[in-house]
Amino acid sequence: MSGFSLKQNLKDFFEVFLVLSQFIIIILHFIKFEFFVELEKQQTNFVFELTGYLIIIISLFVILIAITDLGSNLSPFPRPKEKSKLITSGIYRFIRHPMYYCLILISFGVFLTKLTFYYLCLTITLIFIIKLKIVLEDHYLNKKFRNYFLYKEKIKY
Repeated sequence: MSGFSLKQNLKDFFEVFLVLSQFIIIILHFIKFEFFVELEKQQTNFVFELTGYLIIIISLFVILIAITDLGSNLSPFPRPKEKSKLITSGIYRFIRHPMYYCLILISFGVFLTKLTFYYLCLTITLIFIIKLKIVLEDHYLNKKFRNYFLYKEKIKY
């Protein structure tokens, strides 16, 4: 196996690892482990709960807009599809990675509704995974699209 092939295989593995990790963290938001249920705060805070649900609803709405704007360019992987186009219109006029940020906001919203250490850990882990995906995706988009650097400078987040 050549060095280039091994390097490419490691990159491919890392991308799959990031996507699987992201999905696992998201799924864990819906699973209640008995150990953590016992540690949950007994009294919920109405303001935190309401704020959490509002964040979740708004974020889901923004994700739907982003999916619509991306169209056939949509992929769970950081590497853009071969025949993809750089989307700079719609929600992407304001934010480069709206779906990633909304996933983090949804996770944070769930944390606010539950107020447990378990959901805080899930949110922090998701932030770390998504940060890695953003760095990798920015690298690929910069290589694929000549004008991505200008877009990235214009749209900071």
